[in-house]
Amino acid sequence: MELKVFKTYWGWKSDYSAIVDDLLAFGFNGLEAPAPRDLNERVLLAERLRAEGLDYISEISTTGYAIPDRKATPQQHLDELEAKIIHAKPLSPLFHNVMGGCDAWPVETQIDFFARALEIADRHEVICSFETHRGRSFYNPWITLDMVRRFPALRLTFDISHWTVVLERAIDTEWDIIEELVPHVQHVQGRFGYDQGAQVPHPADPAYAYYVEIHRRCWDAVWQYHQQQGQTVTTFTPECGPDGYTLRMPFTSEPIDDFAALNRWIAHEERQRFKKNFAG
Repeated sequence: MELKVFKTYWGWKSDYSAIVDDLLAFGFNGLEAPAPRDLNERVLLAERLRAEGLDYISEISTTGYAIPDRKATPQQHLDELEAKIIHAKPLSPLFHNVMGGCDAWPVETQIDFFARALEIADRHEVICSFETHRGRSFYNPWITLDMVRRFPALRLTFDISHWTVVLERAIDTEWDIIEELVPHVQHVQGRFGYDQGAQVPHPADPAYAYYVEIHRRCWDAVWQYHQQQGQTVTTFTPECGPDGYTLRMPFTSEPIDDFAALNRWIAHEERQRFKKNFAG
């Protein structure tokens, strides 16, 4: 089984052409990003990705960006989901990674939202993989488990770092839930969280070794399942980023590390681990 590693567009300050140059330079297999707003730019990006033999994962946020518009209705979320699926079609994404829904909705609203979201995905014959993200419907493992039990077709993007912050502890306390969710995981986003933050200062720091180990245990469970199911490819996006994720020095606000370099470090380390444990 092959591990395809994707570069995230999050935090990128230049255009799409430049990010393709960058991901090629550092050996990534593709791009995970929102589809460009401009149609011509979407077409040019699609042509470039095809010419370079690169894959694309569409990133969709329903209202707001990572955190939803608290006043948006479920229908507005669904309308954005469908519009952005259509918007990304020229890029032929492998699937859509969706930061969808809202953490504040009651269970009945969550049920209705995911029933209709799955109908939209089926209508467009695409895969929507819903991310485990703070502020969103799948902000904790328990609501996520409730929804996948009700909707077995739901696909998940595992970003365990968010749950680590929400729970204020490593996710191994809920290992029975992880095991039940693993068969629903489409994609893994690779960032190491700890009890008080969604991104450790550096994953090589021994002070955070326990949290790094638990994240990797979750990723390995997914990859082992994918391998057992006969998949030839599984996908992974290192996703360290800005916006308070990368810690800054007091008073100067200088970042303590380069998040793009951290993503390259994670890509390298996880490729090596994967090659040792799963390749072949």
